[in-house]
Amino acid sequence: MQSWSDQTQPILQLGPDFYDPVQPALFPEKKLRYINKQVPLLIPVNHLADFNPLPGNLPQPLALRYHGHQFQHYNPDLGDGRGFLFAQLQDLNSKQWYDLGTKGSGTTPYSRAGDGRLTLKGAVREALATEMLESLGVKTSKTLAFFETGENLDRNDEPSPTRSAVLTRYSLGHIRIGTFQRLAFFNQASNLHKLTSYALHFYDHELSQTLDHDNYSLLAEAFLSSVVDKCAQLVAQVMMGGFVHGVLNTDNINISGELFDYGPYRFLPKYDPQFTAAYFDRDGLYCFGRQPASFLWAIHQLGSSLKIGNNQFEFEKVLETFSEKFTHHVQNVFLKRLNLKPRGHEENSQLLSAFFQMLSKTDVLFEQAFFYFNSKRILGQTDGASQLLDLFSPDTADFIRLLDSYEVADETAAKHSYFENEKPCTLLIDEIEAIWKPIAENDDWSLFENKLHAIRQIRS
Repeated sequence: MQSWSDQTQPILQLGPDFYDPVQPALFPEKKLRYINKQVPLLIPVNHLADFNPLPGNLPQPLALRYHGHQFQHYNPDLGDGRGFLFAQLQDLNSKQWYDLGTKGSGTTPYSRAGDGRLTLKGAVREALATEMLESLGVKTSKTLAFFETGENLDRNDEPSPTRSAVLTRYSLGHIRIGTFQRLAFFNQASNLHKLTSYALHFYDHELSQTLDHDNYSLLAEAFLSSVVDKCAQLVAQVMMGGFVHGVLNTDNINISGELFDYGPYRFLPKYDPQFTAAYFDRDGLYCFGRQPASFLWAIHQLGSSLKIGNNQFEFEKVLETFSEKFTHHVQNVFLKRLNLKPRGHEENSQLLSAFFQMLSKTDVLFEQAFFYFNSKRILGQTDGASQLLDLFSPDTADFIRLLDSYEVADETAAKHSYFENEKPCTLLIDEIEAIWKPIAENDDWSLFENKLHAIRQIRS
């Protein structure tokens, strides 16, 4: 089995069976509209628009190959169709590698008659999503930058012609469940072994060092177990953040445990398990309440793919751990959002259940509940406390009784200036449309900048 080096870009070690070299599009203009200065990268900004190779990095962009289930229907005609991997950079402190991947950077062999472009509105929406998710504690790719590119695009789901953009993401990687599915589809057992070893080395290095990389069965079991845990934790964060990704196809689920690729997403206004983000998801396959099941279904496809490398691999046993891990992570994320010290499993479960029972019976916004009850603030208030409780009455009694027995986890966090605001920062669909309107009509970016500032205040 191939050995892996931490001195060379990982994707180049994986080899040409996994990607196609491509050329970036040439854009009429490159007007910087957003740069994430919280990501400390020493890269000239112009490289994030013209995509000229970085010194000592990838010699040219690479479109990654993958398949996937789209709304649970297998599609072998996928791959990077309007994006590519531009560079891979290593954090000098942690030694972790990160990808710079694009969206809207031009056509590739997988564009399927598409124009390979991204709308400016799509870039605005993705930047807002990644900023908000990071503030809510969801492990997500980061939007590094986007440029307006001076082209007019035709789209059937928004007024056209519309403005264009190119976006660069900063993430742990772009190896998807669909990457493994493609290898299984072509019965490439040796490449499945290779990719499994690669994923463990670069995304689970400590675990990787304990394993015999020549033993595929042990590798596959360890890798799948790791993905189960990462995805259980990720979807717990997604649920407690009130987020609906919208399109949890297997090509949109990353084996690194990071959420990415934001299209028709929504944040919950009020708690509603049936709330659906995508207008084309007519059956609610990826509605809010079905997201844990969607992740589990996708991981099942990963297990099936890994079995091509060894038909004796009993991946179903590994998947049986998902439910328990998800429950564990949900409780932890829930308590962290409320800044409470954990108690016993049973007590934590009762508090969680009472919280969502309360939300199901009231008109309070999803994010308001976490805001008002964080650090038990509402219980310690005198002025205005009854008015706030009226938002939840008369269905608060069980939750308040249970909440009162918990201790605040972090007194410093409880005094965060964010909680001096009258209401929480949210990112509902009408707010996004309100931010976009002055950009579309007057090229006025002030609401966008103000919202970024408000979002970042949550975590500052």
